[in-house]
Amino acid sequence: MTIIIDGSHHEGGGQIIRTAVALSALTGKAVKIEKIRAGRPKPGLQAQHLAGLLAVAKLCDAKVTGAEIGSETIEFTPKEIKGGNYRIDVGTAGSISLVLQAMVLPALHAKENVSLRITGGTDVKWSPAISYFEHVFCHFLKKMSAEIIVDIRKRGFYPKGVGIVSVAIKPCKLKALELTERGALKGIEIESVASSGLKGAKIAERQIEGAKKILNAVTNANTEYSDSLSPGSSIHVHAEYENCRLGATALGEQYKPAEKVGEEAAMLLKKQMDSGACIDEWMADQIVPYIALSGGSVKVAEITPHTETNIWVVEKFLGKKFEIDEKAKIIKVK
Repeated sequence: MTIIIDGSHHEGGGQIIRTAVALSALTGKAVKIEKIRAGRPKPGLQAQHLAGLLAVAKLCDAKVTGAEIGSETIEFTPKEIKGGNYRIDVGTAGSISLVLQAMVLPALHAKENVSLRITGGTDVKWSPAISYFEHVFCHFLKKMSAEIIVDIRKRGFYPKGVGIVSVAIKPCKLKALELTERGALKGIEIESVASSGLKGAKIAERQIEGAKKILNAVTNANTEYSDSLSPGSSIHVHAEYENCRLGATALGEQYKPAEKVGEEAAMLLKKQMDSGACIDEWMADQIVPYIALSGGSVKVAEITPHTETNIWVVEKFLGKKFEIDEKAKIIKVK
């Protein structure tokens, strides 16, 4: 039996593809996704969606039809999830972290360890920066007993990309995540990065200065300059609590002062901190398939359309799994 997914449902973005093919690989159920990104300016598969789709297909030796740029319908029929070494080239500045969103879930259920080397964008619009993936996403997966090692070898900014990230994933049985109380604030960490050509202008340092104007409890701040084919910068900030971690990122833009970029990241983080949540708004949708499998309950900063869409996709594969307390912003697995 093939599960049919409407790719234009609710938020209607690429996350539907990533979650659907990951769960297809995991459950062994074939999936057909129709009307992919139908409401977007460029509908259908784009480079990063295609890269994630084909990477998961390699991992489970899946038969795939419709796997081409612009395709609005795909069919994905998986076999057994294998381990091994994989090289993935997004081919553009398409997001490495979005490819990883598709890969991590099935890789955690592979027969043996999975090693990935992905080339693409590390710090690009409309996706989590790779530093967020490393410091926030992997933090929560570690709480669930997953072991994911990230090695950022080269930064890749828009438009040329060609950043390089190696990721090692060890299969495991996920344990439940119970996170409704975050505990006391232990401190805030900052990671500010820029391409080497911006070192003279002290872009990374100035981004930190901007963030510190907003955030009072900074305990650690690091700068990094990286050789890259396109100039660019980003800043990642996260607040460390006794029981959880909240993160936020901002990207540098032409004609935008570096201090303003730092302030933007800090304001985004402050919003998450003020919410009283244990899971920030960007992690809320990403954690959904994992707690669906392991159990637990999490207090999130916001139940976004992304989160609602991911819950919808997960329940297509696994049946009714979630109870949502809209007022308390708690997502609970039955």
